[in-house]
Amino acid sequence: MTYTMTDRHLDRRRAWTAFGVLALPLLLVSMDVSILYFAVPQISEDLHASATQQLWIFDVYGFVLAGLLVTMGAVADRIGARRLLLIGAVAFSATSVGAAVSQTPEQLIAARAVLGLGGATLMPSTLSMVRTLFPDDRERSRAVAAWTGIMTAGVALGPVLSGVLLEHFAWGSVFLVNLPAMALLVIAGPILLPRTPGRPGTRFDLLGSALSLGAVLPTVYGVKQWAAEGFAPSRLGAIVVGVVLAVLFVHRQRTAAAPMIDPRLLRSRAYLAAIGGNLVCSFALIGNAVFMTAYLQLVLGYSPFVAALWSLAPALAVGAVAPLAPVLAERLGRARAAGVGLAAGVVGFAVIASHDALATILVGAGVLAAGSVVTMTICSDAVLAVLDPAEAGAGAALGEAAQELGGALGIAVLGSVAAVAYRSDAAAHLPGGTSDGPAGDSLAGAVGLAASLPDRLAGPVVEAARHAFIQGLDAAAVAGAALLAVAAVIAFSGGRRRPSAPATPDPRR
Repeated sequence: MTYTMTDRHLDRRRAWTAFGVLALPLLLVSMDVSILYFAVPQISEDLHASATQQLWIFDVYGFVLAGLLVTMGAVADRIGARRLLLIGAVAFSATSVGAAVSQTPEQLIAARAVLGLGGATLMPSTLSMVRTLFPDDRERSRAVAAWTGIMTAGVALGPVLSGVLLEHFAWGSVFLVNLPAMALLVIAGPILLPRTPGRPGTRFDLLGSALSLGAVLPTVYGVKQWAAEGFAPSRLGAIVVGVVLAVLFVHRQRTAAAPMIDPRLLRSRAYLAAIGGNLVCSFALIGNAVFMTAYLQLVLGYSPFVAALWSLAPALAVGAVAPLAPVLAERLGRARAAGVGLAAGVVGFAVIASHDALATILVGAGVLAAGSVVTMTICSDAVLAVLDPAEAGAGAALGEAAQELGGALGIAVLGSVAAVAYRSDAAAHLPGGTSDGPAGDSLAGAVGLAASLPDRLAGPVVEAARHAFIQGLDAAAVAGAALLAVAAVIAFSGGRRRPSAPATPDPRR
C-alpha cells in the first residue's frame, strides 16, 4: 500500500512538472497575439511598411492561428500530441528567428503567418496533453484552471513585455524571447511528457481540413475588419462565406468516413454548451479589454506602456479566482458554477457602466475577468471530460477556435454598439459643426482634429468627444451584461434540469 501511494505521489509530481514545461510555451503563444503592440511603429520605420502591411504584420498571426486550430488538433490525434508539440516548438523557434531578422515587410508577414501555424500546433497539443497527464478528474480540473489562467495572462502580459524589451533592445527581441522556453520544451518534453500513440493508419480528412480553415479564416477576418474600419459589403460577404463553410464543415463531419471530429460530439449538448460558454466569455473578455485600452489612453491620456501596466490589474483577479473554479464545479455542478461565473461577469459590466473613477473601472474589469475565466475554466474542463484521450486534439481545438471567434465578435459587436452611442452623443454635444467630420466618428478622430484647431475650440471638442466615448463605453457594457445575463439564465436552467449529474457525461457511452 505504501508503495502504491508513493508511486501515485511521484506520478502526480511528475505530471505537474510536465505541466510546468508546457506552461512557458503556452504563455508565449498567447503573448504573441499582443506582443507587437509597441513594436509595430519601430518595425514600420525600419522596414518602411505601409499602413496595410502594418495591419497584416499585426493580424496575420491571429488569423492563421484561428484558421488552423482544428486541423492541427486533428493532426495531433493522428500522429500523437507529444510529437506534434515538439515539431511545433522547433518550427516556432526557427520562425521566431526568421521574424527577428526580417528585412522586408513581406518577409515579416510571412514569418508571422508561419508563427501562427506553429501556435496552432502548440495550443491544442498542450490541452490534449493535459487530458493525458491528468486522468483524475480533480487534478485535471486544477490543471485546466491553470491552463486558462496562463492563456489569459499571456495576452495581458504581451504589451508589457514588449514595452520592457523595446526599452533596451531592437524590435527583433520580441520574437527572440520565445527561444529559451521552446528550447526547454524540446529538451525536457521527451523526458517528462508521456508518449501519445496517435492513430497513424487513419485517413486524414483533407476536405474537412479545408472547410474548417475556410469557415474560421474569412469569418474572423470579416468581423475584425468590420470592427476596425466599419461596415463594407466585402466584409459582410466574408462573414457569410465563413458561415456557409461552417455549415458544410459540420455536415462533412457527420457524414465523412474518417471525420476530424467525432460526429457524436457535435450531437452532445454538454460539449456544444461548453464551447458556447467559451465563446460568450471570450466575447465579453476581449471586447471589454479593447475598451479598457482606449479608455486608459484616450480618455485618461496615459502612454501605451502605462496603459498596458494598468491593464494588468484585472489579471490579478484572474490569478486569485481561477483556482476556485474546480471547487465551485465540484460543489455546485458544472452548469451552476458556470452560471455563477457568468453572473459575476454581469456584475462586472454593471460596475463598469456605472463608473465614476479609474478605480471603479478597474474593479469592474477585474470582476468581469474573474467571472469569465471561472466559466471558461469550467467549460474547457467540460470539453476535455467528454473527449477520449486519443481524440482530444481536434475536440479541444474546436473549443479554442470558438474562443478566437468569440473575441473577434466581442470587438466587433460591442464596438458597433459603442460607435452608435458615441455618434449620437457627439452629434448633440460637439461644438461648431465638428460632429460632421472625424470627431463625430470616434474619440481618436476628435483628438486628431483638435490638434489642428485653436485652443479655444480644441478643448471643448476633446471634452465633448471624451464624454461621448464614455457614453459608448456604458452602452457596450450594458450590451455585454445583457448577453452574459441570458447565458447565465441558460446555465442555471441546465443545472436545475440535471442536479444529480455534476460531471458531464461522455457521449461515447
